[in-house]
Amino acid sequence: MENHAFPFKAVIFDMDGVIVDTEKFYFDTLAGLFDAAGIDVPREALCSAVGSSYQDFRKNLVSWYALGGEHISEDEGLARYNAWEAKHEPDYAALLNPGVAETIAELKRRGIRVALASSSPMSNIREVLAACGLSDAFEFLTSGEQFRQSKPNPEIYLYTLELLGLPADVCCCIEDSVPGIAAGKAAGLTVFAKREDRFGFSQGEADRIIDSVSDLLDVRAAR
Repeated sequence: MENHAFPFKAVIFDMDGVIVDTEKFYFDTLAGLFDAAGIDVPREALCSAVGSSYQDFRKNLVSWYALGGEHISEDEGLARYNAWEAKHEPDYAALLNPGVAETIAELKRRGIRVALASSSPMSNIREVLAACGLSDAFEFLTSGEQFRQSKPNPEIYLYTLELLGLPADVCCCIEDSVPGIAAGKAAGLTVFAKREDRFGFSQGEADRIIDSVSDLLDVRAAR
């Protein structure tokens, strides 16, 4: 009898854009910050930063303020962004993508292990998961701030695989951005990309593009 069961022992989830639809929120927040400061940051630059690491985000803030003639430190740029975001706080629960909680629960019911690997700071990861009722959903949480460089560097995924004690070829990840997809591929994972059409980047390097997180449950072993 042919076995078409779910072909992976573990799924590693990205957070922003996969668990929660925060990429558009952060994009709009950044655009608003620089509009208010009277600095013209090209839309292409903002789009290219979607899914970037926390480290690159800090550097981007410095570069974008420089477009307006201001030369500030990374810490100052982050402080300005945090102050702006505090006035426009996201409702993470409202941004939870449809079917995420149900998909995670079903994977676990089937005996599939689930972990999370996000470029975001660990404090933000925990805040988002708590707001969405997912604090205890994942076996492991890995943050990009634990490494010198996060996605597209594969180290965040290689480290998560070590925590799981599993080889890459029996695991998959679900991503949305170019840096995330690149990191997953470089780590040897099968990469599923949650479809994202708003920022003009290609997800063509992923092994498969899915319309929603719950589509992962329909993946079966090859004949």
